[in-house]
Amino acid sequence: MNDRRTASLPTSIDETLALLQGGGYVADRALATVLFLALRMKRPLLLEGEAGTGKTEIAKVLSAALGRKLIRLQCYEGLDLASAVYEWNYAGQMMAIRLAEVGGASGDRERLEGDIFSERYLIKRPLLQALEPQEGGAPILLIDELDRTDEAFEAFLLEVLADSQVTIPELGTVKATEPPIVILTSNRTREIHDALKRRCLYHWVGYPDAARELAILKARAPQAPAKLAKQVVSFVQAIRKEELFKAPGVAETLDWATALVELDAVALDPALVSDTLGALLKYQDDIQAMQGSKVKELLDQAKSEARG
Repeated sequence: MNDRRTASLPTSIDETLALLQGGGYVADRALATVLFLALRMKRPLLLEGEAGTGKTEIAKVLSAALGRKLIRLQCYEGLDLASAVYEWNYAGQMMAIRLAEVGGASGDRERLEGDIFSERYLIKRPLLQALEPQEGGAPILLIDELDRTDEAFEAFLLEVLADSQVTIPELGTVKATEPPIVILTSNRTREIHDALKRRCLYHWVGYPDAARELAILKARAPQAPAKLAKQVVSFVQAIRKEELFKAPGVAETLDWATALVELDAVALDPALVSDTLGALLKYQDDIQAMQGSKVKELLDQAKSEARG
């Protein structure tokens, strides 16, 4: 027998904050507010922000905390309906046609078409799966990095987001009995169309301040010594103010702290920082710009702020 309490939605902003924190996600009140409203109003939530700021993680934590199935559609350039919604099992359909011909039933064209274009031969992809009833309640549908797709795919999504349904020409309209909880993310490599934004609640997920980033680090990498954690956060906060091709996100902060723990580090020094920058920065030009005296300058600043 399943514990239905895991599927209960939060009834307040404070409960939403607690739900996220219980899953190890340290959110600010603004994020908890818009997430609470999205759940109450049954509206999709569009999260925009730089890569590595924790947008995708919100859907994962929500799925685990509510005990709901997570259905993820990872977007990419050229994503089409066959990969996102459905496709027909063409091999199975051809086999059915051949068997009908052998059995002498090929003349009953209408009946044969109705059979091969039935749900039996339908291969369901993430968007269609999310419209089906799920054990434990409506699933969490994560449409990840929507900005990687094109405007044509966005236009198709309007029906899904507005009416929780998709239209399959051969079968008709498939509508969810209970709308999925929809989280969309975008790294803003291009602008999302206004028509789609109007169907969503919106929140910008920015880089956290030092206090919240330290709380995140303590929650997600508790093995990091307290002194090291403070220095890591102070250094990352300082390096984000530099002119970099790609500033490190929270994901990189956690990666770097974990790497330092693996090296048995208890505090930062210039050599250690230089040797491990590849865990924090992902472009050679950025790494090169931080070498030498620049690392020492930022590290001295970080240690001063960490002591404060």
